[in-house]
Amino acid sequence: MQTVLIYFLAALAEIAGCFAFWAWFRLDKSVFWLVPGMLLLGAFAWLLTFSPADQAGRAYAIYGGVYIVSSLLWLWVVEGHRPDQWDVIGAVICLAGAGVILWAPRSM
Repeated sequence: MQTVLIYFLAALAEIAGCFAFWAWFRLDKSVFWLVPGMLLLGAFAWLLTFSPADQAGRAYAIYGGVYIVSSLLWLWVVEGHRPDQWDVIGAVICLAGAGVILWAPRSM
């Protein structure tokens, strides 16, 4: 369960950090939005180092599924746009793939 929490916290940090840049550039927010944006993106990279995956590429692949689900939650909660059925179906498929990568029995 701790692993899943790490991935979701990393996703929240990355999405919020990227949104800060989006807000500055696309929504005409103050340039000062970039400061927390950069800090959050640094936190994202740091959090991802706590992945139990032995290889960085595998950690990033697992994270990809969690990121997609988290992005759609952001879309809904922060931006106020409810994901449609195709968003949900795609997210479930991606999360299932991430689960296979994370919990597959591997021979060391």
